[in-house]
Amino acid sequence: MARFLTGEELIAEIRREKADGKKVVFANGAFDLLHVGHLRYLHGAAELGDVLVVALNSDASVRSLKGEGRPILPLEERVALVSAIEGVDYVTSFDEPKVTNLLLALEPHIHAKGTDYTRDNVPEVETVRSYGGEVAITGDPKDHNTTDIIAAIRAAGGE
Repeated sequence: MARFLTGEELIAEIRREKADGKKVVFANGAFDLLHVGHLRYLHGAAELGDVLVVALNSDASVRSLKGEGRPILPLEERVALVSAIEGVDYVTSFDEPKVTNLLLALEPHIHAKGTDYTRDNVPEVETVRSYGGEVAITGDPKDHNTTDIIAAIRAAGGE
């Protein structure tokens, strides 16, 4: 099971992993209503290196990006679910709309994003390139998303 770390603890742990010669991969997202697309994204990210760090948007960050009523699951529950996924080594959270500051603090070798992006349109691509990292796209085609799942539940009368 992955460890949840914040701030200096996570930075120190990732520095240690790098000093041990391990390739660090970083993935991020809201992971609200975890679904198979999330699993495939994170499993694919884990295959890119030795250590996988997953950063979750805080509740306030999800709300600012997705609107009122979101997240469906609070951060504590999203952390527990993502931590239980095979291949995830560390979990953290962030309050900003983008993970720029966290990427600069950790400088992972690879910043993995899902297939709704390309290597060139990832919002943090210039940040990753600025420290010599690379962007990778992983997971299955973007056929799953939380917004559609919520809509299907509502349409089925599950509101």
